Amino acid sequence: MPTVAFYTLGCKVNAYETEAIWRLFEQRGYTRVDFEDEADVYVINTCTVTNTGDQKSRKIIRRAVRKNPDAVVAVTGCYAQTSPAEVLAIPGVDVVIGTTGRNRLLEYIEEARRTRRPVNAVTNIMKVREYENLTVTKFAERTRAFLKIQEGCNNFCTFCIIPWAKGLARSRRPEDVLAEARALAEAGYREIVLTGTHTGGYGEDLDGYRLSDLLRDLSRIDGIERIRISSIEASQLTDDVFEAMAASEKLCRHFHVPLQAGDDAVLRRMRRKYTTGEYAARIERLREIFPEAAITTDVIVGFPGETEAMFEAGVRFVEQIGFSELHVFPYSKRSGTPAARMPDQVPEPEKKRRVQTMLALNERLKAAYRRKFLGRVLSVLPEAREAKPPADADAGEVWLAGLTDNYLRVSFPGDPSLIGELVRVRLDALDGEVLRGTPVRLLSPVAGA
Repeated sequence: MPTVAFYTLGCKVNAYETEAIWRLFEQRGYTRVDFEDEADVYVINTCTVTNTGDQKSRKIIRRAVRKNPDAVVAVTGCYAQTSPAEVLAIPGVDVVIGTTGRNRLLEYIEEARRTRRPVNAVTNIMKVREYENLTVTKFAERTRAFLKIQEGCNNFCTFCIIPWAKGLARSRRPEDVLAEARALAEAGYREIVLTGTHTGGYGEDLDGYRLSDLLRDLSRIDGIERIRISSIEASQLTDDVFEAMAASEKLCRHFHVPLQAGDDAVLRRMRRKYTTGEYAARIERLREIFPEAAITTDVIVGFPGETEAMFEAGVRFVEQIGFSELHVFPYSKRSGTPAARMPDQVPEPEKKRRVQTMLALNERLKAAYRRKFLGRVLSVLPEAREAKPPADADAGEVWLAGLTDNYLRVSFPGDPSLIGELVRVRLDALDGEVLRGTPVRLLSPVAGA
């Protein structure tokens, strides 16, 4: 049997797409092997969010070529889309395909084998208007299933290259989303995670069917007990979405709402579609529906033109909102974006200082949110054995690790047969970022709080 190995860089969308591409290979009789093993075909799914992402992608491509010089090396993803000539210039690359047309990847691989010449299958992504329907009904070593519902972005934030890599927003047909969700439920997945380039924008290009409609329809599917939205913009938290959220008993109390900056002047320079006041109002409404929801976010510090006063205003705003966790990034120049050409670039040492300040706040916020649930009983979906059981655990005792619906990482002693099943767990102690607990009872078939 021919063998194929994959390497995925970047986001959860890329991870989903790698799984979908693997299913195409699987249908053709391929065996999947580890990327560090020798394979007949290597597929690298690249990232281009930052210039560093490009560098990492090139490094992994060269590693694949060294692993087996006789293998076919195929490169897909965002870096392949935006810089196909750079990718093809790497000796040993056979196929470059970008972010659309992946359903023809095996065809291109056979062409490269037959002709012994590289294949450049990258097309103009800005002309693509149809969602490419790649399907995944099982995930390797996962108890949660990612369900991609959307592709592309129309926002064109000044720091972001993604619209040029993924194209304009395209929504997946509702019937295809629901069919995949039903298949995942039948395969035993209890939780689905809705994902996309701009997930909350689902339906904006459809005729009368929006994210709120999808949430209602997904909530009716038997077997799916949790629905998690991977990310949603504050501007997409509309009244109809709030109504659909409030009506669903399956929606996870965890919402990732990117902020990027806590100062209005910086938000304008970023070309974000909200003010801090509008953002705060939507979070307040969200908490009225889900009082103990985990609200996580992204924050960029050191954006061009961000003064010390603007940064301090951002710190105060983040503390005011009281996020459960921050993903903090120093601004990184991305070639080809307006922000890379802006004046008043913040010096690197200052960006590092601001990152450390925001990270220190993040540690306080995370601990405060987790401590609120000590002594409470929550449902946990165990995903695997705990890699690091507590030091005082009994010899030979098996510990499991998983997530609550509000994205708390929990570990507890239990039989491995509970992996993939919802379990009631009392949260006893906070150990770093992990809550240690004691199982109360198996929760089936309907998830509790």
